[in-house]
Amino acid sequence: MIRDINNRDAAFQKLQVLKGNRNKRHRYGQFLVEGVRNINQAAANGWEIASFVYPRDRELSDWAKGMLRDVRTQENLRLGPGLMEELSGKEDTSELMAVVNMRSGGAGEFRLPENPLLVLFDRPSNRGNLGTLLRSCDGLGADGLILTGHGVDLYDPEVVTASMGSFFRVQAAQMELRDVTAYIEELRERYPGFRTVGTTAHRQRAVWGEDLSGPVLLMLGNETEGLSYGFKQSCDVLCTIPMAEEGSASSFNVACAGTVLMYEAVRQRAERG
Repeated sequence: MIRDINNRDAAFQKLQVLKGNRNKRHRYGQFLVEGVRNINQAAANGWEIASFVYPRDRELSDWAKGMLRDVRTQENLRLGPGLMEELSGKEDTSELMAVVNMRSGGAGEFRLPENPLLVLFDRPSNRGNLGTLLRSCDGLGADGLILTGHGVDLYDPEVVTASMGSFFRVQAAQMELRDVTAYIEELRERYPGFRTVGTTAHRQRAVWGEDLSGPVLLMLGNETEGLSYGFKQSCDVLCTIPMAEEGSASSFNVACAGTVLMYEAVRQRAERG
C-alpha cells in the first residue's frame, strides 16, 4: 500500500521525530534509516522494515525500485515536493529511506558460541564513536555489544550511519546496571573461565599480557569519565594499552581502544587455536 504525504502533516512529523527525538523514537519502537549500505544490510539481516519513504517527483534507480518491489512492508510513504530534501540528512538527498522496527530484548537473548567475545560500552557520549565501535565489532567478529547507563541512543540515525551497515549485523542491547550485573553472573556460571576485562587510561597491566583467548567481556568506559565505579568493581582485571613514551597522547579514542582490544583477543584466539 502506498500513502501520499503532500505536506507537513502528522505522518511527516512522525518521520521527523523518529529522526530527532529519542523518547518518541522508543515510544513508537521504530527508527529511521538512510543510506544504500544500511538499507541493504537491514533487509539482508532480517530486520522488519515497516515503511519505505521516497519522493514522488523523482525517478528512482533500479536499486530503489527493486527494494520497493522485493521487500514486504506495512505501507510505503511517497513524499510531495521538497519534503524528502527536508527529511534527508544528506547534502545529496537520498532517494530512499526506511522506517525500521526496533528489536526488543537484552543481552540474555544473544546467540553465543562456546567461546564468546563480548564488549560493553558504559555511557557512550559520542554517536560517531558508537557507530565506529559497532563497525569494529562486526569486522572483528565480536558476539555482542552491551550499552549501559544514560548515553547515546543505539538507534540514533547518526549511530546507524556511522556504523556503515554493521549496525544490522551486530547483536546489541541497551541495559541497566543491575541487569548487566545479573547477566555477568549468568555468564560466569555458563562459561568456565569467563573473565571481565576493564580498560583504563591510567597505567595498569598491559593488555597484551592478559589472556583474552577464553570467554571474555571487554569493558569500555565513557569517553571522559571512564568506567563507572560499579563496573570497575566487577572487573577481574583492569588493563591499559601502553602508549609511546615519546608521544603526547595519554590514551586512544574509545572506539580505537575497543578495536585494539578486540584485535588482541582475536589474535590470541587464532594463535592458540
